[in-house]
Amino acid sequence: MLSKRYPWVTIALVLNMGAVPALAETITVTVDKMAFTPTEVSAKIGDTIEWVNKDRFAHTATVKGGWEVVLPVKKSGSLVVEKAEAIDYYCRFHPNMKGRITVAAK
Repeated sequence: MLSKRYPWVTIALVLNMGAVPALAETITVTVDKMAFTPTEVSAKIGDTIEWVNKDRFAHTATVKGGWEVVLPVKKSGSLVVEKAEAIDYYCRFHPNMKGRITVAAK
Protein backbone atom coordinates (compact mmCIF):
# COMPACT_ATOMS: atom_id res chain seq x y z
CA MET A 1 0.00 0.00 0.00
CA LEU A 2 1.31 3.43 -0.96
CA SER A 3 0.46 5.09 2.37
CA LYS A 4 2.54 2.58 4.40
CA ARG A 5 5.57 3.16 2.28
CA TYR A 6 5.07 6.90 1.86
CA PRO A 7 2.89 8.23 4.74
CA TRP A 8 3.30 11.82 3.54
CA VAL A 9 1.20 10.92 0.45
CA THR A 10 -1.86 10.25 2.63
CA ILE A 11 -1.39 13.53 4.47
CA ALA A 12 -1.05 15.46 1.20
CA LEU A 13 -4.20 13.85 -0.22
CA VAL A 14 -6.22 14.66 2.89
CA LEU A 15 -5.03 18.28 2.90
CA ASN A 16 -5.88 18.74 -0.78
CA MET A 17 -9.35 17.26 -0.31
CA GLY A 18 -10.12 19.71 2.52
CA ALA A 19 -10.80 22.61 0.14
CA VAL A 20 -14.30 21.77 -1.05
CA PRO A 21 -15.95 24.52 -3.12
CA ALA A 22 -19.23 25.95 -1.82
CA LEU A 23 -22.30 24.67 -3.63
CA ALA A 24 -24.51 27.16 -5.39
CA GLU A 25 -27.96 27.70 -3.93
CA THR A 26 -31.36 28.39 -5.44
CA ILE A 27 -33.14 31.32 -3.82
CA THR A 28 -36.88 31.48 -4.42
CA VAL A 29 -38.87 34.69 -4.74
CA THR A 30 -42.64 34.26 -4.86
CA VAL A 31 -44.77 36.60 -6.96
CA ASP A 32 -48.27 36.87 -5.53
CA LYS A 33 -50.84 39.61 -4.93
CA MET A 34 -48.82 42.05 -7.05
CA ALA A 35 -45.67 41.74 -4.90
CA PHE A 36 -42.26 40.05 -4.82
CA THR A 37 -41.79 38.08 -1.58
CA PRO A 38 -39.30 38.50 -0.08
CA THR A 39 -38.59 41.92 -1.55
CA GLU A 40 -34.90 41.69 -0.64
CA VAL A 41 -32.68 38.62 -0.93
CA SER A 42 -28.98 37.95 -0.41
CA ALA A 43 -27.07 35.66 -2.74
CA LYS A 44 -23.54 34.66 -3.68
CA ILE A 45 -21.96 34.61 -7.13
CA GLY A 46 -23.18 31.47 -8.91
CA ASP A 47 -26.47 31.23 -7.01
CA THR A 48 -29.75 30.98 -8.92
CA ILE A 49 -32.63 33.33 -8.24
CA GLU A 50 -35.94 31.69 -9.13
CA TRP A 51 -39.16 33.69 -9.34
CA VAL A 52 -42.36 31.65 -8.99
CA ASN A 53 -45.41 33.50 -10.31
CA LYS A 54 -48.49 32.49 -8.32
CA ASP A 55 -50.41 35.57 -9.41
CA ARG A 56 -53.29 35.93 -11.89
CA PHE A 57 -51.16 38.24 -14.06
CA ALA A 58 -47.96 37.92 -16.06
CA HIS A 59 -44.98 39.72 -14.52
CA THR A 60 -41.31 40.33 -15.17
CA ALA A 61 -38.19 40.75 -13.09
CA THR A 62 -36.51 43.56 -15.00
CA VAL A 63 -33.31 45.52 -14.46
CA LYS A 64 -33.34 48.86 -16.23
CA GLY A 65 -30.68 48.70 -18.95
CA GLY A 66 -29.91 45.08 -18.01
CA TRP A 67 -31.65 41.73 -17.98
CA GLU A 68 -35.27 40.68 -17.86
CA VAL A 69 -36.91 37.44 -16.71
CA VAL A 70 -40.46 36.97 -18.07
CA LEU A 71 -42.88 35.30 -15.65
CA PRO A 72 -46.06 34.04 -17.33
CA VAL A 73 -49.11 33.26 -15.18
CA LYS A 74 -48.49 30.26 -12.88
CA LYS A 75 -44.96 29.74 -14.29
CA SER A 76 -41.46 30.42 -13.04
CA GLY A 77 -38.23 31.87 -14.39
CA SER A 78 -34.68 32.01 -13.12
CA LEU A 79 -31.34 33.73 -13.44
CA VAL A 80 -27.82 32.86 -12.25
CA VAL A 81 -26.11 35.85 -10.61
CA GLU A 82 -22.60 36.30 -11.96
CA LYS A 83 -20.99 39.22 -10.15
CA ALA A 84 -20.97 40.86 -6.74
CA GLU A 85 -23.35 43.81 -6.83
CA ALA A 86 -26.64 45.20 -5.56
CA ILE A 87 -29.41 44.69 -8.13
CA ASP A 88 -32.67 46.63 -8.04
CA TYR A 89 -35.38 45.15 -10.23
CA TYR A 90 -39.06 45.76 -10.94
CA CYS A 91 -41.97 44.38 -12.95
CA ARG A 92 -42.12 46.05 -16.36
CA PHE A 93 -45.91 45.58 -16.45
CA HIS A 94 -46.43 46.83 -12.87
CA PRO A 95 -43.57 49.27 -12.05
CA ASN A 96 -44.71 49.65 -8.43
CA MET A 97 -43.56 46.03 -7.84
CA LYS A 98 -39.91 46.23 -6.80
CA GLY A 99 -37.24 43.92 -5.42
CA ARG A 100 -33.55 43.89 -4.57
CA ILE A 101 -30.83 41.23 -4.81
CA THR A 102 -27.56 41.76 -2.97
CA VAL A 103 -24.88 39.51 -4.46
CA ALA A 104 -21.69 38.86 -2.49
CA ALA A 105 -18.48 37.20 -3.61
CA LYS A 106 -18.13 33.53 -2.64
